[in-house]
Amino acid sequence: MKFLLVFDFDHTIIDENSDTWIVKCAPERKLPNGLRNSYQPGHWTEYMGRVFVYLGDNGVKEDEMKRTMTTIPFTAGMIDLLGFIGENKELFDCIIVSDSNTVFIDWILKAADFHKVFDEVFTNPAAFSSTGYLTVQHFHAHHCAKCPKNLCKRKVLKEFLDKQLERGVSYTQIVYIGDGGNDLCPVMFLKKNDIAMPRQGYTLEKRISQLAQSLSPVQCSVLVWSSAIDIMSYLKLLIKE
Repeated sequence: MKFLLVFDFDHTIIDENSDTWIVKCAPERKLPNGLRNSYQPGHWTEYMGRVFVYLGDNGVKEDEMKRTMTTIPFTAGMIDLLGFIGENKELFDCIIVSDSNTVFIDWILKAADFHKVFDEVFTNPAAFSSTGYLTVQHFHAHHCAKCPKNLCKRKVLKEFLDKQLERGVSYTQIVYIGDGGNDLCPVMFLKKNDIAMPRQGYTLEKRISQLAQSLSPVQCSVLVWSSAIDIMSYLKLLIKE
């Protein structure tokens, strides 16, 4: 009996967007209007690439970025939740599927000593170039019209589950914890026995309720959370059953 917990990162594990938080490193903590306005829907990764070039051009170094990123607060109750999952790893496999990047997530999880809680992290690959600039790439290519160009979370989840099945691992239930519009695609892939946990007041919750109103509800159960303590209470019930 094993459960799979799938977490988004920004506004779910941490209470901010890691990509916009890095702007605190920029001169006067803001980006020039031209750069800010250069974002095109579905092309966030390319936009962040330009932001990282701007930071590099302004002499922002890796250690300063790391210091800034590790000040991001965790969402209410999240430290307790991750501690609880860490103590019950024999029952829970735990993955992150995020549109952030490997460098940011790695820094944040390691600084708080939570990297061991997660079995795998699926996010955009990032690295520092020889000149000290942070670069970021698309996670993968996909054909999903609903998702941003660089990442379809449903595809990630499906491939992970297929790989686990090959290893002889199947899950009693999948619990999907997220907040954003790009979390809807994987939530729609979940089955009747699974559960989606959208963060209260965020896009995912609104999209799920719009689907219910248009009489095409998601197959899985839905449980809204505002503090990660709500998630922990559910998981405690789950392992008692």
